[in-house]
Amino acid sequence: MSVNIKPLSDRVLVEPAAAETTTASGIIIPDTAKEKPQRGTVVAVGNGKKDHTMTVKVGDTVLYGKYAGTELKLDGKDYLIMREDDILAIV
Repeated sequence: MSVNIKPLSDRVLVEPAAAETTTASGIIIPDTAKEKPQRGTVVAVGNGKKDHTMTVKVGDTVLYGKYAGTELKLDGKDYLIMREDDILAIV
């Protein structure tokens, strides 16, 4: 999972998990009703700041806020770039 982008400072590049297409009971969710995923996999990590070392590492599955980060498309895939502070938990 190599990407040609290196986040700066305390930023993290996350690949969001795919949105669920069916409910637990088997009902199919239409595209208009799908919610943005709040879980993803860390693809790249910046070096951190002088007084702050990075907690997350490449390959970690993380939970983040619904409106966290900036969306970007690279090589046909969707990614989010966000500050490490926007990450809520490592799963």
